Amino acid sequence: MRWTEHIKDGTKLFPYPKAVSIGDKIYCFGKNYFHRAYTDPIWVHVLNTSTLRWSLIKFKTKKNDKQRIKPCNIICESSQQTAVAYGDKVYIWCCTLGETTYNSFELLKMIFCFDIKTLEWSTPTVTGIQPNDKYEHSACIIKNKMYIFGGIIIENSPNKYSQDVHSLDLDTMQWRFINVHGTPPSPRAYHTAISYLDRMYIFGGIRTLNNVNNLYDYKEKIYCSQVYYLDTTSETWVTTNPIGTWPESREKHSAWLYNDYMYIFGGRNTNTVTYFNDLYRYSMKGNFWECLNVHGVGPFSRHQPTCSVYKDKIYLFGGVSSFNEDLVRYKASDIHVLDYAPTLKTLCIICVLEHNLDQSSLPHDIILDIRIMSSPKRIPGPNNNSRIIMV
Repeated sequence: MRWTEHIKDGTKLFPYPKAVSIGDKIYCFGKNYFHRAYTDPIWVHVLNTSTLRWSLIKFKTKKNDKQRIKPCNIICESSQQTAVAYGDKVYIWCCTLGETTYNSFELLKMIFCFDIKTLEWSTPTVTGIQPNDKYEHSACIIKNKMYIFGGIIIENSPNKYSQDVHSLDLDTMQWRFINVHGTPPSPRAYHTAISYLDRMYIFGGIRTLNNVNNLYDYKEKIYCSQVYYLDTTSETWVTTNPIGTWPESREKHSAWLYNDYMYIFGGRNTNTVTYFNDLYRYSMKGNFWECLNVHGVGPFSRHQPTCSVYKDKIYLFGGVSSFNEDLVRYKASDIHVLDYAPTLKTLCIICVLEHNLDQSSLPHDIILDIRIMSSPKRIPGPNNNSRIIMV
């Protein structure tokens, strides 16, 4: 395992992109940081994992959905949504400001569907018991269902943290509130959820002592470092109590699944004023944590990075660091690749780059690979004269 590629100077995504892997491409939903307009449609970028090149997708809307989808309600802020992949479609559930009449807005909770084959947005009609209006929840796919847990409920004032579980059958588009058994995780937000077999694993996140969300009082935050999973067959919560070296409790981290392990990277703990760039993994089979020391140039400390898996590699981008001396947060504009099985060719290219070795006598295809691993990958947008393609 090694951090093999570190590409700097890409354009910043705004503010915390959500991404899914389908085939050899990573679809990223969120705005470019320098083109910020909450009432614009969400931007869809695609990262080619072979070339590490970003492209902006020119999407469409279905004819029968043109009246339902307004530019301002194709998701205003990407940090408040969740995105999951099912087949050739990406499903996004969120609460967002929607335009109902001219210059009139209301809070909408909707399912948005993006078809990567037709490049069309749609808003499927759903039935059943929908989740409350909330944000900063988690979601994952188990078989043909999307499961949603936690989040901050915004239907009432003051806003409260949730511990509810809902599922959406993506074949029938029917919501269901799950009356779970066992002891659930405490109400929380800014946590992660991943699926493993028939289980939804939950780690991290925050709540407050009185379960009321206060955006401006960081001292009230309560963090959790326990691992829970929901057995979706018996609909029962299980507390794992793992052995080993636990990661420090955190929020706004990233998590992914690889070979029966849940990996977590980054995040922050405002109680200890800590931003993380550590890497831990939790064994689903052995029920233990371990801290990993990885070779290579790893990412700097950040919260809300985006991590996507394709084959034996993790593609990490986005996120925000702590305040610098000028009280300005640094927004990440780099791409990192964590390779679980780097080839000899990859290791040799890393050696060439690290020692600035002469490349003039190398084969042309090797030189191209070196450029891919080292050249900046600017993220295109409508106003920066970069290419806009249909993939």
